[in-house]
Amino acid sequence: MGIAVVGAGYWGPNLVRNLHASQDFDLRWLCDLDQERAYRVADRYSGVQVTAELEEVLADEGVEAVAIATPASTHAPIGRAALHAGRHVLLEKPLAASTEEAAELVRLADEYGRTLMCDHTFCYTPAVQYLRDLVASGDLGDVLFVDSVRINLGLVQPDVDVFWDLAPHDLSILDFVLPGGLRPIGVAAHGADPIGAGVACLGYLSLPLPGGAIAGVHVNWLSPTKIRHMVIGGSRRTVVWDDLNPQQRISVYDRGVDLSPMGGVSADTKSKVNVSYRLGDMHAPALPEREALMGMVTEFAAAIRENRPPLTDGRGGQRVLEVLDAASRSQQAGGAFIDMGTRPMAVAQ
Repeated sequence: MGIAVVGAGYWGPNLVRNLHASQDFDLRWLCDLDQERAYRVADRYSGVQVTAELEEVLADEGVEAVAIATPASTHAPIGRAALHAGRHVLLEKPLAASTEEAAELVRLADEYGRTLMCDHTFCYTPAVQYLRDLVASGDLGDVLFVDSVRINLGLVQPDVDVFWDLAPHDLSILDFVLPGGLRPIGVAAHGADPIGAGVACLGYLSLPLPGGAIAGVHVNWLSPTKIRHMVIGGSRRTVVWDDLNPQQRISVYDRGVDLSPMGGVSADTKSKVNVSYRLGDMHAPALPEREALMGMVTEFAAAIRENRPPLTDGRGGQRVLEVLDAASRSQQAGGAFIDMGTRPMAVAQ
C-alpha cells in the first residue's frame, strides 16, 4: 500500500525508517514545512518524494494511508483532511489536542470506513503484549490494583504538564492490557510545581476501576533516577514489569493475600483472623527482542487489509485523552475527584 509520512521532526524519521523497511507499505512521500529537514531524512531512502504541501500528498491516488508525526495541535486538522480524502490514518500520540477533536476523528473514520490508529508504541513491545495475554488468560485472576511509576530527570515542557507528557504511555498501556480498555470510575490528579516552571512537574494520578480495583500512576520530571516500573496485582498472581531491566523485564509472582471464609465468629474477630499470605514461586518468562515500532506498522497494515479496528485504535486514543482531560480538571479543582460516570467514555470495539 502506498503511504506518506507527514512530519520529519523528532518521531517522523523513525516512522520513515520502519515504513520503508516494511513489506506491507510503499513509502511514497515525506511531507514537512521544513523541506530542507525533510530532504535530509528522505535522502537516505530511495523513491521517497519530498513536499511541503499536504495537498500534493493527498492528490496522489497511489497514497492509500497517511502517517502523521506532527505537533499535537495539528493532528486534528491534518487527520481530518486525510480522512476526508479517503485515506487510512496513523496518528502519533496524543490522538488530538482535545477529547472533542479526538471524537471527531473517530466519527469521520467510521463515516468514511477508514482505519484510524494511534501509535501507542509501548503496546507493541513483547513485554506489554505478554502483560495483555497474561491478564486476558485469567492467570492473574481478577485485577485488584495497578501501580505504575514513570520518573526521570527532564525534559520540562513549556506547553504541557508532566501528566500530558508522561502519563499517556502508562494510560495507553492500561487501555491495552485491562479487559474492556481503560474505563475508570473517576479520576483524581494531584500535581506539584516546586521549581516554579508554571506547570506541574510531578504528580500522582488515582483511577478507581470497576469492581473495586484501583490504578495509580506516578509521573515525575525531577527525579535524578530513571524508573519505568508497573505492578499489576491479581487475585491469583502478581506481575511486575521493569522496562529498564532487559535481562528480566517481566516477573510473575505466585504470591498474594487470601481471605479465608470463616463462620461462627463476629465481624470484628473475622477481620483479624481470616487474612492469610500466600508465598509462592517467581517465574521470569523469556521474551523475544524486536522493535516495537515495526510491530505497530505491521498491525496498521493488517487492520487495513482485514477491515478491523487496530489493537490501538482511535477509540483507545480517545479514552486516554478523556482521562488526561479529567486529570487537568481535577488539578484545577485542587485534586478533586472527577466522576467519569457522568460522561460516557469511548466504547471499545
